[in-house]
Amino acid sequence: MNLNKYRTMLLTRQSELTELISSTKGNSATVTLDQTSVGRLSRMDAIQGQAMAEEIKRRRDNELLRIEAALIRIKEDDFGYCLTCGDDIDEKRLVLDPSISLCSKCAV
Repeated sequence: MNLNKYRTMLLTRQSELTELISSTKGNSATVTLDQTSVGRLSRMDAIQGQAMAEEIKRRRDNELLRIEAALIRIKEDDFGYCLTCGDDIDEKRLVLDPSISLCSKCAV
């Protein structure tokens, strides 16, 4: 297994996520409740947009944690093995998502 390929994939995705998180920080800013400047429907749209931005950030943060864990597994020579049963993770699964930590049997 080519660990450098997976390390590069993980580091690239980590960099992309970090950049996305920093560039979208303002999307989850507090919505102003002043009706004189923004109508009720516009405020509701803004609140919905804020909630979606917060969920996207939560998912990106979660993916960053999975990437960091995968990089640690590479460093400790545990990469490519299922955390539950210890079997090899199929390389096709790793190519799709190198941060995956479970084999297809245990992921179900």
